[in-house]
Amino acid sequence: MTGSPELRIRRAEAADAERIGRLLHDFNREFDEPTPGPRALATRVEELIASGETTVLLGGDGPHGLAVLRFRPSIWTDGLECYLAELYVVPDRRRQGLGRALMEAAIELARREGADYMDLATGEDDVAARALYESLGFSKRGGKPEGPVNYYYEREL
Repeated sequence: MTGSPELRIRRAEAADAERIGRLLHDFNREFDEPTPGPRALATRVEELIASGETTVLLGGDGPHGLAVLRFRPSIWTDGLECYLAELYVVPDRRRQGLGRALMEAAIELARREGADYMDLATGEDDVAARALYESLGFSKRGGKPEGPVNYYYEREL
C-alpha cells in the first residue's frame, strides 16, 4: 500500500511480529490493562497471522500504529465477518490522520477479502475513537443512523 511515509499503510508479515507485540503491549499499558508482555504478544501474533484468520495493518514508518482484523465465516451470508480487534496509534502521532488511514485501509481490505460487514467495540470514554468510527459510517444503532442502541458485553472465563 502506498502514501506519504507518515500515513503509509501496509499489511504486516510474520517478520513484523516483534514490532506488533511492542505496539500491543504499549497500547494496553497506556490504558492500564494487563498484558503478557511484548515477546508473548509477538509469538501469539505470529501464530494468528499464520492461521490466515487474522490480518494486521501497520501504519507509518515506525510503525506508529496498527489495526488488527479478525475474519470468520458469517452465519447469515456466504461472506465473512470482519472484527476490528484493535486500533492503536502511538500518542505522539495521533490527530495527524494515521488512525483514519488505518481504518480506511482496513475497510478496503475487508471488502476485498469478502467481508459483508465490520464490527468493533470501543469504550464510552474514548471520544476520539468514537468520533473517528462514526465519521466513517459506523453506528451504535444496529449499523443504521436510527435504531436501537447496540451493547457490547464481555466476560472473562
